[in-house]
Amino acid sequence: MISTFLKTSVVSISMLMALSSNAQTKKENSTRNWPNAAQLVISVSMQFETGGQPQGAESPFSNNPLPKGNPDLAAESWFRYGATEGIYRMLDLWKKYDIKVTSHVVGEAAIKYPEVAKAIAAGGHEIAAHGYSWSNQWNMSYADELAFVKKGVDTVQAITGKKGIGYNANWLRRSPNTLKVLQELGFLYHIDDLSRDEPFITKVNGKNFVVMPYTLRNNDIVNIEGKHWSADQFLAQLKMEFDQLYAEGASKRRMMSISFHDRIGGTPSMVHAMDEFIKYAKKNKGVVFMRKDAIAKMVINDPKTPIDNAEEKYNH
Repeated sequence: MISTFLKTSVVSISMLMALSSNAQTKKENSTRNWPNAAQLVISVSMQFETGGQPQGAESPFSNNPLPKGNPDLAAESWFRYGATEGIYRMLDLWKKYDIKVTSHVVGEAAIKYPEVAKAIAAGGHEIAAHGYSWSNQWNMSYADELAFVKKGVDTVQAITGKKGIGYNANWLRRSPNTLKVLQELGFLYHIDDLSRDEPFITKVNGKNFVVMPYTLRNNDIVNIEGKHWSADQFLAQLKMEFDQLYAEGASKRRMMSISFHDRIGGTPSMVHAMDEFIKYAKKNKGVVFMRKDAIAKMVINDPKTPIDNAEEKYNH
């Protein structure tokens, strides 16, 4: 009887230890998807564009343009809001929660509002590149595109002291040469890709180049300006996106991207909505807010980072 009891006890203890070990293994696996053991990484883009827009750029008034030669003063004031109010309000929000974001800065915006560009850098946020002006580059020659991107980077660096290593083309519309241009100029990553919910590596002339997932789903210019959503609709979208990606993050690498633009995301209602979202997200364990350059550096040599050469024919 005693022998049987002891054997049964040993078996029971062994089973409990095995179950505990399996649970621990699952927990470890779930926290090893990211090198920093996060379950979900969130990265915010804060595009600084005011002052770089061409005449007739998208605005609440662009569908009713004034006759040529007449300045659209209302539209110009709408853009100025991003520099006078929007960026500063967002900077206050990031400071409140000690969150660092990535700001893709247009060269001409930094020239016109150097104090704004410097404030972004002084807040510890990433200064990334967004071209010299709001110009198409999908139709540029290699040499022209190289000069255009370099001029933007050099301009912003001269003002902020920070050299961009991440890139965002105007409306994501890069050319077949863009990644080769970026690699030649020493960039680490670009964001003009919508194909995944995690960073991946693509080969450019045989070398690793990081592709950081961007979003149209969590993008203020698409949903607030384009679809005329209210701030609470945008907040609902962020929460639903977060819930799904966070759940998936228990078993695979997931990243959530959010995009704000100076004149749109910096309005009172949108900053309030983002404040609510940050509090919502931070209630969960393993949620990390990161700059995109930090993410790219973390994953570029990680063997778990997927390699995707879907655009191979353009990149060599």
